[in-house]
Amino acid sequence: MTTPPTPLLAQPTDGPSIQIGALVPLTRPGWTEAGRHLLAGLELAARDINDTGGIAGKPLELIVRDTAADPHTAAAAVDELAHLGVTALAGEYHSVVARAAATRADALGLPYLCSSAVLDTLTDQPTEWVARLSPPQSRGWQTYADFLLGAGHTHIAIAAEPSLYWASGTRILRDHLTKHGATVTELDLRTPTPTAVCDALADRHATALLLLAGHPEPAVPIVKAVRTDQRLSNVLIGAPAGQPEFTEWATQLGDDGAAIPFLRYLPEHLTPLGTRAEKALSEHLAQAPSFVAFEGYDTITVLAQLLRPHSTNRPRTAPSWPHVSVEGTRGQIQFSRTPGISVWQWTWPPIQIVDRDPVKPDHFRILHTG
Repeated sequence: MTTPPTPLLAQPTDGPSIQIGALVPLTRPGWTEAGRHLLAGLELAARDINDTGGIAGKPLELIVRDTAADPHTAAAAVDELAHLGVTALAGEYHSVVARAAATRADALGLPYLCSSAVLDTLTDQPTEWVARLSPPQSRGWQTYADFLLGAGHTHIAIAAEPSLYWASGTRILRDHLTKHGATVTELDLRTPTPTAVCDALADRHATALLLLAGHPEPAVPIVKAVRTDQRLSNVLIGAPAGQPEFTEWATQLGDDGAAIPFLRYLPEHLTPLGTRAEKALSEHLAQAPSFVAFEGYDTITVLAQLLRPHSTNRPRTAPSWPHVSVEGTRGQIQFSRTPGISVWQWTWPPIQIVDRDPVKPDHFRILHTG
């Protein structure tokens, strides 16, 4: 049973507050553990900013809305928050949900810093209103493909559920892997049972299975089936989207959940700010913070600098993205335009491929950096 988090209470400052709308998946079908970590990072950064005088002497206030991993709910929340007069938007973990929020924020002229979503095209057209901290999917997932190739995997199966996010990931992996001589088998998870997935892996002589699927269903049953199938004892299971990052994965799978590489966005060493934030987040969450918690902290840190010169003036805030330069928990954060990316992008966020250590499943091993 997870220990309830202790509250992150900010010290009040004088005057009217500067309000930021926070979009977070806190209920199913969202990845609620990711949402809890994201919110912890957002709240801790807001508390730290208020403890040091707020933004131009005004307190920072978060107005939190649960997206429940639903794009329509997120878009409605953006409308509501804009009506309430928030100065900017922060957060979200799920890429398809963040895309809906970014599209609506762009239409309303509301600055939005996306914390954790990776879809390359968060908006259909280039926008001045939206920026992002996490690396674009094309960069992160190509790094993952390079890791597989470097480990000698040339027969790879991708088992994917239908969605824009999984389809985009499949395309990135397939194109990069086949370009370098690997063969890729695509399995549609709308119909196959875990047993059928195992049969397909054996028939195709796959050496790696990439799970582009929701957690716990259908990912957990598939992992269990592959781990117990003697034909597949040497098959690597991979989860690029990061499902093994969270304790729920380890709780449900135990030893079977170890040695499954995934992407996370942490450097080898946190900055001094990151080290301080890590301690506070660990106390609050009663466990080690995931990379998503640091993304949340960095989001508010960046927005605080962005808003200081202009306070609540939205039109004057949006052009300031390329002028941001701030130390976050994971490095110096600056934004630029990246070819093929429609929003302002943190130029070089850190990328790691890690897994849970089979000897100590609560510890992570760094396998590759990009």
